[in-house]
Amino acid sequence: MDCLFCRIAAGEIPCTKVYEDPDLLAFRDIHPQAPVHVLIIPKCHLSGMDAVTEENSGVVAKIFASIPAIAKSEGLKNGYRVISNCGPDACQSVPHLHFHLLGGTQMADRMG
Repeated sequence: MDCLFCRIAAGEIPCTKVYEDPDLLAFRDIHPQAPVHVLIIPKCHLSGMDAVTEENSGVVAKIFASIPAIAKSEGLKNGYRVISNCGPDACQSVPHLHFHLLGGTQMADRMG
């Protein structure tokens, strides 16, 4: 499998790391949609939200437990948005589960 985010997690493709532990990696998006735009991925390959099961959901729980600390380390004090796109209709551009952490500005009330 030639997954872009698996290759980034393996260190084969460079990224600007924000946070890393044995199970997940957070790095800056190369096409930021906000002043702070961090992608948070599990290091294990999951194609998207539809691939989350009871057996592998622990990594998603770990990501969500890490988000507040990542947001704080990025200076996000007035709030932030977390988004995960799932499938082509949602414009999921990389078929590896990932969460967008967006902040650093007043976000639009409407997301669509």
